[in-house]
Amino acid sequence: QVQLVESGGGLVQAGGSLRLSCAASGRTFSSYAMGWFRQAPGKEREFVATITWGSSTRYADSVKGRFTIFRDNAKNTVYLQMNSLKPEDTAVYYCAVRSGTSYYTREYEYGHWGQGTQVAVSS
Repeated sequence: QVQLVESGGGLVQAGGSLRLSCAASGRTFSSYAMGWFRQAPGKEREFVATITWGSSTRYADSVKGRFTIFRDNAKNTVYLQMNSLKPEDTAVYYCAVRSGTSYYTREYEYGHWGQGTQVAVSS
């Protein structure tokens, strides 16, 4: 089993920044991709960002230029640096992991999920 633990959420004013972390433990893969998704109240969970084993990245259009995903393979940890936060970024943020070397932007492509961390952005 793979365990994912997110941290770093909180309450921030619009224009502020937060950094989320997601640490993986347990059974690990020889190469794996990690992703961040979010779910706002009353909405479906949506893709935010993904990073390949080789650190190539992709982002949702809504966060491009504001969020940065990066990873530390030695620590089995992925990060999401969120700058210029907006009230519409308010959501529970989830990290996910799967084996593989490509990009993965769909929920169903991931088999392991964290418990989520709340991000609230006030106007």
